Amino acid sequence: MKFNVTLDQDEDGIWIVECPSIPGCISQGQTKEEALENIKDAIAACLQVRAERGFPLTIETQQVEVIA
Repeated sequence: MKFNVTLDQDEDGIWIVECPSIPGCISQGQTKEEALENIKDAIAACLQVRAERGFPLTIETQQVEVIA
């Protein structure tokens, strides 16, 4: 499965990565590459927990256009 993730660097230089389609699925890393590897493990763990608890594996996400 492929998932979209967001990447953001905090004020200390740590990369924060989140999977918007899985609520609460967040990880981090010292580099982008490390953060992206870490989120793979987080996604797998989140999917397992959601399945065990009978939650939907993902929630619907969409893109919207904002004209400013």
